[in-house]
Amino acid sequence: MSIKVERNYLEINSLKDLKTLKSHPDDCSIHFSDPADFQINKFFYKQIGKQHRWTDRLAWTDKQWIKYISDPKVKTYILKKKNDFAGYFELIFHKDRKETEIAYLGLLEEYQNKKLGSYLLSSAIKNSFSENIDRVWVHTCSLDHKNALNNYISRGMRIFKKESVVI
Repeated sequence: MSIKVERNYLEINSLKDLKTLKSHPDDCSIHFSDPADFQINKFFYKQIGKQHRWTDRLAWTDKQWIKYISDPKVKTYILKKKNDFAGYFELIFHKDRKETEIAYLGLLEEYQNKKLGSYLLSSAIKNSFSENIDRVWVHTCSLDHKNALNNYISRGMRIFKKESVVI
């Protein structure tokens, strides 16, 4: 079965353009995953991705996961609510182009619709600009969470490309 998917590419070019929330969510913190642990990335990818048809990495072997997260360009951050995993984001730094891609960003189902996505995205953008880059970009599609596109735009990102694809 084929379905039509609308994909949007968004960017933000300055930390000054970031629109953060006025308050920090209670009992939440962002942690850099150091040392990198492929099991964490694999867990979040599978758990969050099953709701949104993330399938590219499902066939990856542990060796492929390890190679990916061992790349110094890739950085993973974990959102914790108290001591529980709530979500994550993966950043890919392209220093030669002075840009960062937010490769994956998401919340586990039980933490969705609680304003944590805004906090998570704001943290991803802030951590991206800490690396002396000029641009942060991401793509989202109609299979992602219903609030994803609005969250990106509300944080100050703007659409620079749209496309329709059939999968």
